[in-house]
Amino acid sequence: MKTNNPVDEVDHHLRHDHHEASSGDIIATPTKQSVITRVISILDLIMRIMGAIGTLASAVTMGTTYQTLPFTIQFNLVRAQYDDLPAFTFFVIANSVVCGYLVLVSLPISIFHVIKSEAKISRVILLIFDTVMLGLLTAGASSAAAIVYLAHEGNSSANWSAICQQFYSFCERISGSLIGSFVTVIMLMLTIITSAIAISRP
Repeated sequence: MKTNNPVDEVDHHLRHDHHEASSGDIIATPTKQSVITRVISILDLIMRIMGAIGTLASAVTMGTTYQTLPFTIQFNLVRAQYDDLPAFTFFVIANSVVCGYLVLVSLPISIFHVIKSEAKISRVILLIFDTVMLGLLTAGASSAAAIVYLAHEGNSSANWSAICQQFYSFCERISGSLIGSFVTVIMLMLTIITSAIAISRP
């Protein structure tokens, strides 16, 4: 008659349990990674939505800025409009282009990344376009901010007087339009970082 050694049985069970635990770790690890990548994709989508709203608000606010003073000089109306200054025109164009990119190109791809978080090539393409749009928007916002500063403070060295005392409403709107644009600049910076993190993950 064959007798079972209790020590051998315990050793067999321990090896079997260790093998199952190791297999479970191997299976669980990719799942955790995919969850983290999906969370990054969701945050990326939220930031792109915020960026689209910011650029849209900035373009509309600047593009509808107009003020006429209640008096005339030599029978001419004294007015201020955004397209009187090329920097403001460029600002509206830059925000419109970036908003169109975010809504028509970036958001659909970002939604695809939420569904299929392991995608890599599309993230690389999106990262390249995000960098280009960041440069365009930064240039537009910076040039407009310089003109807004001159409108508020003037420049005594160049004999440029501040106009915001007369055109208070105009200056208030052009100053407010910068907020959404610079918020979107920050959002694009963060999306570039999140895209780089997602690409680097195995």
